[in-house]
Amino acid sequence: MGVARASWTTGLVVDGTRARRRERTRARAFDVGKLAKVLRRKTANDLARVFNGAEKTRERLTDVNDILALWRASAHEETLEELEETLLGVDFGPKASARVTDGVRARVERGECETGEDVRRALKASIVDVLRSAGDSTTIGLNEREGEPSVIMVVGVNGGGKTTTLGKLSHRFAESGAKVMMVPGDTFRAAAAEQLATWAERTGAVMSDSPPNTKPGAVCFKAVDEACARGDIDIVLADTSGRLHNNTQLMDELVGVRKSISKRMEGAPHEVLLVLDGTTGLNMLNQARVFGEAVGVTGIILTKLDGTARGGAVVSVVDELGIPVKFIGVGEAMEDLQSFEAESFVDALFPEEA
Repeated sequence: MGVARASWTTGLVVDGTRARRRERTRARAFDVGKLAKVLRRKTANDLARVFNGAEKTRERLTDVNDILALWRASAHEETLEELEETLLGVDFGPKASARVTDGVRARVERGECETGEDVRRALKASIVDVLRSAGDSTTIGLNEREGEPSVIMVVGVNGGGKTTTLGKLSHRFAESGAKVMMVPGDTFRAAAAEQLATWAERTGAVMSDSPPNTKPGAVCFKAVDEACARGDIDIVLADTSGRLHNNTQLMDELVGVRKSISKRMEGAPHEVLLVLDGTTGLNMLNQARVFGEAVGVTGIILTKLDGTARGGAVVSVVDELGIPVKFIGVGEAMEDLQSFEAESFVDALFPEEA
């Protein structure tokens, strides 16, 4: 039997029979209509946080205004070279910077850019094109098969904010009416389970039962089994041990965790989200490449955007690996994990001048 994939905009089947599903929907008000409304409202409210979070990267891009103030169509190649160098300065990377600049060049050569402001709009549109090229960032793939929860596996290197991000994800889903189970699959780091339990308490999530001295694959297998048996869990969020992307043995263990989840539930995990620390700049590209090859990353969560001037590096990840950004972290509060929307992100980097 195949696994149908749903999204936050197409719905979620969460119970064993249609009658029980309707009963639970009435009781807990978790339905498609509410979910869509919550996401639309959050997207609108998130704009200010995204803008503030991108401040350091935006400051590094102020040279664009000076470059475009001297725009002359007859000397457009010189201007485009300066724009490309500016993008390199915020870690867009050589390939992504060239692709964005080529997009602007194509618009100029088609006669669409007569003024510096026209070029500015073309630059923003070209970046949006790259960010959208990997697919829809605004949906999360969920399990539509009756009687089973959706399983989301969260991976990343040590120190990237993975466990904290998982807690913020729990808050996001809970706001939409979903009942969440959190899985302490990080069995390597001391106190990781305690940290996750604190987030579970704060967000109203359920902690899966995790006996001590249990291997991470077994922890995740047991958690999915428990969630299925309970029948009231909508989403399972599985934490994993932080991995050094260049440590083959650790990456192999992470592959084993994914296989354990799939063994218990066909088609799971339904999303594999990679947490990337925005302050690492283009170093995140190698991380994303290795994790993607090992466990099939389906989406990126960019953290610590508010603490870096190198936020443009995420454009390189999308461009070179074709993995969409799903969320960005712009602060420490639970509300500071924002849904990623390409136009809003680019508007935050290049706001309209007063």
